[in-house]
Parts: sequence; C-alpha cells; structure tokens
Amino acid sequence: MESSSVMHSWCVQAEWDAPTIVGGAGARFWDDTGHEYLDMSSLAECMNLGHQHPAVIRAIIAQAESLCFVSAAWGAVPRATLAELLLERGGFDGGRVFFTLGGADANEHAVKFARQASGLPRGKIVTRDRSYHGASYATMALSGDSRTGGREDADPVGVLRVPPPYAYRCPYGTREPMDCARRNVEDIGAVIDAAGPLGVAAVLMEPNAGTNGIIAPRNHWPLLREATRRRGVYLIADEVMSGFGRCGEWFAWAAHGEAGRPDLMTLAKGLTGAHVPLGAVVVAAPIAARLEHQMLSTGLTYCGHPLACAAGVAAVKAYGDELLIERSRHLGRELFQALEALAARHAVIGDVRWSGGLFAIVELVRDRHTREPLRPWPEVHPALKLFVARGRERGVSFAIRGNLIILAPPLVIREEDLDHALDIMDCLLDELDWL
Repeated sequence: MESSSVMHSWCVQAEWDAPTIVGGAGARFWDDTGHEYLDMSSLAECMNLGHQHPAVIRAIIAQAESLCFVSAAWGAVPRATLAELLLERGGFDGGRVFFTLGGADANEHAVKFARQASGLPRGKIVTRDRSYHGASYATMALSGDSRTGGREDADPVGVLRVPPPYAYRCPYGTREPMDCARRNVEDIGAVIDAAGPLGVAAVLMEPNAGTNGIIAPRNHWPLLREATRRRGVYLIADEVMSGFGRCGEWFAWAAHGEAGRPDLMTLAKGLTGAHVPLGAVVVAAPIAARLEHQMLSTGLTYCGHPLACAAGVAAVKAYGDELLIERSRHLGRELFQALEALAARHAVIGDVRWSGGLFAIVELVRDRHTREPLRPWPEVHPALKLFVARGRERGVSFAIRGNLIILAPPLVIREEDLDHALDIMDCLLDELDWL
C-alpha cells in the first residue's frame, strides 16, 4: 500500500490516509472504488485546465513519439515555442525565459538572476510574512510560512521580511484596506532605504493568490511597483499560483496594466495545467540584456524538458482558444457573489476575499464583530476537518488552511457544478458545530 511505501508532503507520515485516485476528467476525479469528487481546489491550485485535458494529452503523446529528451546544450522546438508564447502573452518583448522543474526552483533562480543583473551578488531580498515561495531550504527562507518557521535561517539567504498587506487583520492598525496596502508599501520602502543603495537586489512577492490566504487590496501591487522602480530595485512577481487565469488575467499583475509589470515573474502549476512538472522564470528585456554576455552559472538536467514544454505549449493555446481567462473572470464573479450570500447567512464567516477570478478565500471566525479567529493561525478547528471529510463523502473535495476555506476550482468547471459545490458548502456550514 502507498501509505507504507511513499513519503507524502505536508503531513505526518503515520497519519496519512487518503484514497487512491485512478482517473479524472474536467473538474472531477475518482478513486479506485469508483467514488467521484468534484474538485474545488484544482488539487494544489494547479489544474487550471481540469483533469486530463485532451489537447494537452495529445501534445504529450505526439512529443513522446518524436523526442522525449534533449539537454539544454541543444535546441528543442517545444522549448523555443513555449518561451516565445510566454513572452508574447506577458508582453515581455526582448526578454528571455529560463525553464525550471517547478515553482520553488523558479523562485530560487529568479533571485539568482536579480542578484547577478543588479551587480549585487549578496544583495538582500525583501519578502513578506504569510507568504509561500517553496519548500527548499532557500525558498523556505524566502517564505514567511508558519509551517516551516524555525527550520530555516533567513540570514544566510539574505532575506529581509516585512508584515503582509493583510487588510482583515492589518498589522498597521487600520481597518481600511487601501490604507493598509499603502502603509505596507511605505514599510517596504523604508526597509529598502535602510539597507542603502547597495543593500537590496529585489523584492519577491505574490501579486495576488496564495495559500496563506491573503489577497492584497487592489492598490497594493501598483504602489509596490512604483516604489521599487523609484528605488532601482527589481520586482519579482511570484505567479506560480496566480498565473494562467487563476485571478481572471493571464498573470495577476496584468490587472494593473503597465503600472503592474514586474522585472521578473515566476511560473509553474498552471503553466502545463499540472499535466507535467514545469516551471519558468520570465525575464524582462533590460535584465536579459545585462545577462546576455555573462556566464549563467546554473543548471538543471531537465530544464526545458521537451515533453513538459510541449505540454506547456498546448496548455497556453488552450487557455486562449477556449477563452478560459475570460471564463475565470465571469465565473469568479458569480463565485464571489455566492460567497457573500453565504456570509450573510452564516455568522462563522468573518471575511470573503476575491482575486478577480476563480480563486477566493473564506475566513472563519469565532466572533464576527471582534474578528476573533476560530483557532490561532495556523491551527485547524476540528469542525473544519469534518468539513473536508463530509465534503468528500458527498462528492466534493474542498481545501482548507488554518481558519480558511480555499476555493480554486478548475477554470473549466461547469456552472451547475460550481453551484452544487456551494450548496454542499452551505449545508456543511449549517450542520457543523463551530463553537
């Protein structure tokens, strides 16, 4: 049995007990007993195209029949094609793309490139608390994640952390979201200024969606972009989760147009719709030019793997051909309105946060007026564990974190399935004892 032979992530091994999944299609997947689940989290917020997308499957098969692998020392058609598509979709004319194996190593390489291009090989990187950039030692240090606190040392990695723009519980003492965002950016600016002109190489942050449950106020990213640009500090957008329609745009920063354009952005998850592992760092033209005649001292055996890049090409084309970015905006608005209606009926819902697409956070509280949490972060209330278990029994797979319900269904989910999942959620919120 898998439970006795495989090490599983983010769990106590002795407590792991999950069904064996054997198939899926669209927004549904099923186990070896035939029990079916409606996927309300895109599993790890990555299956934006749904399970077993036909065009991606065909592309993988076709590539496997012609060329499974060639190292980065040689050219490969799908690698070049995907790079060109990403630069075009992001509007990074004259830029370049470095392919990685996933999100964590994409973030590590983005930091490496920012330091090399800035001429600050030991330059500091500003990140925030309540963030997640990966679980390697370097990305644990870059993250402000409660699960890995104490297991890494941010000092050798050169990390300077700031509080998050968490408007519902603003660390700056205001209940006005736009003011919370403004104060947060001022704080980031002060940290950069205190480090001096040769101190900070880059700011690394998630523009929008993240499993730590913070969706920043709308003014936060453009203010941050302006503050970093004015100081000559690179801005890295971690779009590993927020990219490819999750937030109603190709990339979350694009909601702000040119005022939100980062210097580098990292991608994974939706890049192939999770059909094959792949990550990427998209580098803007000025940084690409700085690196053009320097040795890039990095390497990954499988970077730009032809099978993965072929899947990425098919995925990017599917998002466009099937109008899934626009669909995410449309269904996301319906999701948000439905969640606000749930909040009006259930006092346990303290806050509903929406990304602009098919990603929303529902934060549960013990007292809506005082905003007292169900449990101190990141503890999970027993009723929330029951929420997940009973949801599975009724054929809906929900994701939780701390006091949060994270809703991120595939962009292909049918409207009636979305309505059904929210009906189940409504019933469960009624049934369970939250006090």
